Amino acid sequence: MSRTSAWLHGWLLLLPAAALLALFTHWPIVGTAWDSFHATSRAGRPAPWVGLENYRVMVADEVFWKSLVNNLWYCLGTIPLSIALAILMALWVNSAMRGRTWLRMAFFTPTILPMIAVANIWLFFYTPQYGMLEQVTGLFGFASRNWLGNPDTALACVTVVAIWKEAGFFMIFYLAALQSIPPALAEAAALEGASRAYYFRRVVFPLLMPTTLFVLVNAVINSFRLVDHIVVMTKGGPNNATSLLLFHIYQVGFSFWDTGYAAALTVVLLAILAAVALAQFFFLDKRVHYQ
Repeated sequence: MSRTSAWLHGWLLLLPAAALLALFTHWPIVGTAWDSFHATSRAGRPAPWVGLENYRVMVADEVFWKSLVNNLWYCLGTIPLSIALAILMALWVNSAMRGRTWLRMAFFTPTILPMIAVANIWLFFYTPQYGMLEQVTGLFGFASRNWLGNPDTALACVTVVAIWKEAGFFMIFYLAALQSIPPALAEAAALEGASRAYYFRRVVFPLLMPTTLFVLVNAVINSFRLVDHIVVMTKGGPNNATSLLLFHIYQVGFSFWDTGYAAALTVVLLAILAAVALAQFFFLDKRVHYQ
């Protein structure tokens, strides 16, 4: 087979996947960016060109800035805690212990539950006076409080729900990575008298860095795309205390039906995710070690 034939054969094999990627990923991005420079069409008439007006409205939108700050706090709460908990769970279920299969299943179960079901379960936990959390805190004499109705605690409550659901999913990747580490390394470390903490810090964790980079990118994306449990649990309240960026886009696009402004918000969200992903690969590339 000539070089040209091999090149053509390779591109023909890639064509179906490339066509689907362009149709469902690249074209919607281009279309959303184009719509962000237009106002919302009315009565079937073409959407008028408004240039950067949607972005000027965004700069003056207090709810947008509130949602962005909430999302940053949400990221800082969910990402490190989910990854740390996933590593701990993976180390636990990877050890030689009885019943570890059942323990793995218990850790992974929240992952397979729909987010709507998870939100309703935790909504029962947070119910004032009757919820499980209220029952437990009442045993210790704490006063009853509305956890989801208080702006000081509402965002933390929905953050806990996300951590509970995502940690088990990330655990699977860390468990697979731990099982790929040669046992000879642990034996050599034991012969040298290295403690378990030192072995983990100097041997295991560096070998987990490729998995950590993969999990970190997914965790950042998840922290910006989760919206369903916000709709069920708080609807962005109280006083926009739990309004995240994607929830704000959902409200603008489907509640207020301002598709042009929603497109501009979506472009900003995509730009944030792209910048964060590039920064992760740039800063963590030298720390990732592949075998």
